[in-house]
Amino acid sequence: MIKKFLILTALLSCSAHAQLAEKKILTLEAAKKITVAAEAEARKNGWTMAIAVVDEAGHLMHFERIDGTQTGSIEVAIAKAKTAAAFKRPTKLFEEAAKTRPAVVTLSPSAVMIEGGVPVFVGQQLVGAVGVSGASSQQDGIVAEAGIAALELK
Repeated sequence: MIKKFLILTALLSCSAHAQLAEKKILTLEAAKKITVAAEAEARKNGWTMAIAVVDEAGHLMHFERIDGTQTGSIEVAIAKAKTAAAFKRPTKLFEEAAKTRPAVVTLSPSAVMIEGGVPVFVGQQLVGAVGVSGASSQQDGIVAEAGIAALELK
């Protein structure tokens, strides 16, 4: 009886551990670090921009809008970040694909398919994304990448 109990206990504890995985998360401190670095890059170039950082599920964690940024860029920056998180890829890829395959823009009604949304990975694990809007889409992408670079991820 005791032997059966010990075997059952061992099996249950193994299956419980097998169901859980360790997960990295993007902290508020890291999200702020991204926006500070992105803002510095934008200011260095004289660009007024909206900068959004979302978690892996696309929920807004941190947002900044440089004085003078057009208000339309607020929602666009957030949507770019959400799109990059949802699809686990930079929004630039959708912009490029749409040039030869216009149907790509119909993938999702809420997705923003222009450069400026970049996912944040720790190793192979998505932890969040950055979205930037306010200048050209290429400049938005430069600022998003500069923000992520501040985390010094490998």
